[in-house]
Amino acid sequence: MKRQMKWLNVLLAAAIGVLGFAPAGALGAPFPIARIYFEYNSSANDLGVHVFLDAEDWRTVKIVHPDGRTIFDVTGKGGWGELGMTELFFEGAEPNLDEFPLEELLELFPEDRYTFQGVMVDGGRLMSRPRLSHAIPAGPVVSSQVSGNNVVISWTHVTAPPAGFPSRPITIVGYQVIVESFQVTLPATASTLTLPAEFAGSLSSGAHPFEVLAIEASGNQTITEGSFTKP
Repeated sequence: MKRQMKWLNVLLAAAIGVLGFAPAGALGAPFPIARIYFEYNSSANDLGVHVFLDAEDWRTVKIVHPDGRTIFDVTGKGGWGELGMTELFFEGAEPNLDEFPLEELLELFPEDRYTFQGVMVDGGRLMSRPRLSHAIPAGPVVSSQVSGNNVVISWTHVTAPPAGFPSRPITIVGYQVIVESFQVTLPATASTLTLPAEFAGSLSSGAHPFEVLAIEASGNQTITEGSFTKP
């Protein structure tokens, strides 16, 4: 780890003239939000890495892998370079694990801290080091019941990773339910949701897909897809 950090500091120092990043020890304030996390779709068996960050008026952002390599680098030009940017969210490609081995994907994104660095329009620096975890929850088992405009979606509590995934303690902090334009996040104790009558009443007859996400304390989340049929 000491050798790795020394190499990272060398890389950061070399970047000063090119990207305007400050040396170690002067990297500035933390990003108000800096997240890197896995999203697993248990229905499709695909897995990807997502990033969400937020800060006021940044011009340049880069993400450094734990081994010291820059793996993401974006700079605003023109109006964005002059005025700056705020929120940034992106999803990496989500390969199907039947075709892209889980072990190889986790090797590309090891469980460790990733360095987020930013330069603001006024020259100020930003730096955060969020941790990417391999504590990936299994998908909840979902079901639904429909009686007229009364639609109830249910799911099982998640307490473990999916079969074949790294063995890590799983702590669920909430569940999110998404039905078309409607979405709500519920506490970890919840296992059922009755759709608001007004929304359920607005749905047309036929099949309607929904998703239930199990959200782990690390930020990793797993989706299970389902559907219900409205008469």
